[in-house]
Amino acid sequence: MQPLKFKMQRLTSQIKRAIALLNNDDVIAIPTETVYGLAENVHSEKATSKIFKLKNRPSFNPLIVHIKLLAYLENVAIDIPDKAIKLAETFFPGALTLVLKKQTTIPDSVTAGKVTVAVRVPNHPVTISLLEQLNFPLAAPGANPFGSISPTSAEHVYTYFKDKLSLILDGGICQKGLESTIIGFQNNQPILYRHGSISVEEIESVIGKLKIITKNETTPDAPGMLSKHYAPITKTFLTSDVNELIKKHFGKKIGLLLFDQKITGATILCQEILSTTSNLEQAASNLYSALHRLDKLRLDVIIAERFPDAGLGKTINDKLERASK
Repeated sequence: MQPLKFKMQRLTSQIKRAIALLNNDDVIAIPTETVYGLAENVHSEKATSKIFKLKNRPSFNPLIVHIKLLAYLENVAIDIPDKAIKLAETFFPGALTLVLKKQTTIPDSVTAGKVTVAVRVPNHPVTISLLEQLNFPLAAPGANPFGSISPTSAEHVYTYFKDKLSLILDGGICQKGLESTIIGFQNNQPILYRHGSISVEEIESVIGKLKIITKNETTPDAPGMLSKHYAPITKTFLTSDVNELIKKHFGKKIGLLLFDQKITGATILCQEILSTTSNLEQAASNLYSALHRLDKLRLDVIIAERFPDAGLGKTINDKLERASK
């Protein structure tokens, strides 16, 4: 029991330090069930500026605001549609972000000058504990340089930022491993802005048919809408015919990202299998970690297999399409 007791004492100490840093206009890294985020006091213009500089993130790309409870939603948003309430009641806390009309107390720097705010209630015990002890929400985009592979471990975050961050709260490996699904509303019509850890089918089972607008290069309504995103440094290809691309790149150092089984009869430097049981949730959880490992190998190319276009397979394909642009 001693190791667990020590771990809990250390975590309590780290959360106290996180609170002090956040109250002092600093930026820290936090775990969520989706990916790790860079977090700051939503009301601190100084900290918001730090986040955009750390990530090299375009100022037109809004941040997601994290709140502690569904009951806090009206503190950051107004004129909330009934369908949004229904989704929040179903999926909060969890991997759902809602884009809603914002309260005037939410700074324009956080929302990229928009009249809307992206908001969610995360579902990770460390970050829930942190939020419960704060008297302000957290603005928190992914803890990665803009456009690069999302981080699903504290190690990924440290590799990206080293000592540029005052604190990385280590919450272990992210359970979901993919970003939150983002839903907005236009004239009460629900719109999917970003594929994420909650599938289109799950959302539609609650509120009906979605309109899908997941790309906007100039004035995105939510994060993750740019064509190039989630990308390794290594040139990446997405294909339904892995063997054909292997032949095309014969003689090169090739790494494969595959769903459920290895490719035989080919000389490949590394093959990452995301789920040997053909489980899309497991594959989603393993996606970014596998991409990080492949990207470290100094390969010539990464060839990713296209996934079944259903459920979380749609989300995985969307991430890989943006990574391979």
